Amino acid sequence: MNEHERTAPEKQDERFIDMSVGGQAVIEGVMMRSPHAIATAVRLPDGSIELRKREYKSFIQRYPFLNVPIIRGAVNFFEMLGIGVDTLNWSADVQMKHVDPVALDKKSKHSAMNTIMLWGSVVCALLFGMGLFFALPIFIATISGLTKGALLFNLEAGMIRLGIFFLYILLISRMPDIKRVFRYHGAEHMSIFAFEASDTLSVESARDKSRFHPRCGTSFILIVSMFSIVLFGIADSLFPIVFGHMQSFPERLITHLALLPFVAGSSYELLKLSGRFRTNGLVRLLIAPGLWLQNMTTAEPDDQMIEVALCALKAALGREEAAEA
Repeated sequence: MNEHERTAPEKQDERFIDMSVGGQAVIEGVMMRSPHAIATAVRLPDGSIELRKREYKSFIQRYPFLNVPIIRGAVNFFEMLGIGVDTLNWSADVQMKHVDPVALDKKSKHSAMNTIMLWGSVVCALLFGMGLFFALPIFIATISGLTKGALLFNLEAGMIRLGIFFLYILLISRMPDIKRVFRYHGAEHMSIFAFEASDTLSVESARDKSRFHPRCGTSFILIVSMFSIVLFGIADSLFPIVFGHMQSFPERLITHLALLPFVAGSSYELLKLSGRFRTNGLVRLLIAPGLWLQNMTTAEPDDQMIEVALCALKAALGREEAAEA
């Protein structure tokens, strides 16, 4: 651990701006989202930074009746999934433009088909992820003979799910491109911490911030896993009371799938609360496992990576003139 690296947010958390600003690491860059705009900055092979910004009004802002606890979390999850896919695709296209402009030109001529193929690959990836991280743990727990104890069953399935996730992260973290994405992920967190602490948005001020943020998607995954153990355990306990027989594997799978939006929405609310009350002693204790898990999904960035993250953040906040300086 170097002098700039910290294991948990400390001094910068004593005061922070309660504003919904988040981000995502992309290929050689960072996307930042504020309540009013989305901006993505990427480092080009020649060392310059390319920036894309668009005005943003969330689904919840457009349809206020959805802005209720749990529902807004589920809506936000799927909305951010779409934004994330679009941003990743754009960052890949920007890099391709400088490596193989001919291939990019051919791609742009078939934009409609490319869009269909892109979302087709997203659907396939989601189905694969659901099978690997959701159906497989339930199946393994089922064949292990623990189907009669609802809580024990879901505890085993949850631990299997986390084990698969850990193994998956360990495997992809060995890929050079993913290692760089994880470093940009760290730069994203450090930049947001600088903003929340009302510091100057500069490399120097962001450099001494933690790369572990309580509102990270990695922490969200851990909250989902833990919360699902309890909720699925309750649902499985009630199933034989309501239907008069123990669940089969397909029935259990369908039950848990039906509850996923509620799990995602509830976990979103818990994640927001953990970020808002991060200075509370009990909350700091509860969020510690999620911050520890970010050791696997973030890495220490260099100053150029932090510069890219700050460029995106300034643009998302409407400070483009500072981003260009």
